[in-house]
Amino acid sequence: MNSLIQTHQLLLRFAIKPSVQRTAVMDFLLNNRIHPTIDEIYMALSPSMPTLSKTTVYNTLDLFVQKGAVRALAIDEKNARFDVDISEHAHFFCRECGKVYDIFNLSPDLFTIPAKTGFNIDSVEISYTGICNVCKGN
Repeated sequence: MNSLIQTHQLLLRFAIKPSVQRTAVMDFLLNNRIHPTIDEIYMALSPSMPTLSKTTVYNTLDLFVQKGAVRALAIDEKNARFDVDISEHAHFFCRECGKVYDIFNLSPDLFTIPAKTGFNIDSVEISYTGICNVCKGN
């Protein structure tokens, strides 16, 4: 099936009205699982979409996060990063190269919210910081 058709259907599944800009941003996220920043998305899309602005990218990502289609990550102190994979997983931020890696296969207990807290918790974000194997030279 055509990638843009799948992207369009995904947006509709999250009750997001597809537009050219929204479809382009979501398609970029789906095809570039690099936990990009707003600037990275804008720089990638703007050559083929001259009328695209950073504000549009920001507002689009904000809508995606509000609707639950994308996660905003607070792992990078300098930039918000975005993850289209909304499954339960953790992230690793390399402080040398700045890449963000997904970490799967963690204990499901890490994502379980203790009932005794009394808090209404909407999400859990587990992140690690250090130096990746590439930067370590392994």
